[in-house]
Amino acid sequence: MLRSWIGLLGRPKVITSQLLKKSRYLSTAANDELVVQQLDGDDEGIVVLGLNRPKAKNSFSKSLSQKLTQAIEDLQYEEKLRVLIIRSMIPGIFCAGADLKERATMPQSEVGPFVSRLRRLLFDMQNFATPTIAAIDGAALGGGLEMSLGFDMRIASNNASLGLVETKLAIIPGAGGTQNLTRLIGASMAKEMIFTGRVVKGEEAKTLGIVNHVVKQNENGDAAYLKSLDLAREILPQGPVALRMAKRAINCGSEIDISNALAFEQACYAQVIPTKDRIEGLTAFREKRKPKYTGS
Repeated sequence: MLRSWIGLLGRPKVITSQLLKKSRYLSTAANDELVVQQLDGDDEGIVVLGLNRPKAKNSFSKSLSQKLTQAIEDLQYEEKLRVLIIRSMIPGIFCAGADLKERATMPQSEVGPFVSRLRRLLFDMQNFATPTIAAIDGAALGGGLEMSLGFDMRIASNNASLGLVETKLAIIPGAGGTQNLTRLIGASMAKEMIFTGRVVKGEEAKTLGIVNHVVKQNENGDAAYLKSLDLAREILPQGPVALRMAKRAINCGSEIDISNALAFEQACYAQVIPTKDRIEGLTAFREKRKPKYTGS
């Protein structure tokens, strides 16, 4: 069983691309609808995706969905990436879900494929190799909340609004919401939220288990983002391969029975044994210094 799991996992690789500098899809322009920021200095290793469609409340258009899809694909191969944060560049709104004005102009034949592509995008986000954090500093409704549910951790401001409101439009959450919310808060509460289309504030979202932390909003409207940065900084010093393997063990193990889950955990552990980082960690501990991990 262990050998078969190792075969499925494959061996960790160090990728040496410079996609953040070279990719034509990753924009640092302040006026682009998807702004990509590669932090530096002590924060090197943190990449921030900023949603930036102020007139459309960061709703998912065809264009934004395509840019997010390509950004996620490209960032998978960025060797220096340790933590990915998604935030809004627009105060008071995280993401309002689908662009309903654009959706209204779509022929019926295009709606299904578009939602399928969006579902695939959010699935790819959920399976992103490194730790991910969603900073919710405003309304996260419909597909906006669904997107955040695909991230490993969610931080919300106390004035944020969160809800899967699709039944109010005579549809259902179609980008993973029915499944991911259920896995977070249980079937009964997920049904109540989805059946009623209820919207909850940050404190209630924390009580329900939808978000990891809730913070009081500040004057700049970016309190959840700042808390997300603090959390990312706690993650940065850890071994990169260990983080990827821990994430994979949790994600896959939570979907299978405990016997297979433990075998999968053992297989993930086997991936870190031959790494240089593991030796560096032991050496640094013995020498009473901070380890210098390279992801190899």
